[in-house]
Amino acid sequence: MNGVVESFDSHRGLGYITADGEQYLFHCAEIVDGTREIEIGAHVRFVVAHRFGNQEASEIAKL
Repeated sequence: MNGVVESFDSHRGLGYITADGEQYLFHCAEIVDGTREIEIGAHVRFVVAHRFGNQEASEIAKL
């Protein structure tokens, strides 16, 4: 899927990506370039993963 980073707390390493009207939680360890940092407003491609009963963003790549 393609989406936009809506929020990111670098201290906690957590953020949200919005795509198709839905929000997906992500952890910075899922950013594939290894930087563990991403800018709010960045356009990304990601895979939806089902974890602990939730849908989360995984394999996040900046576009």
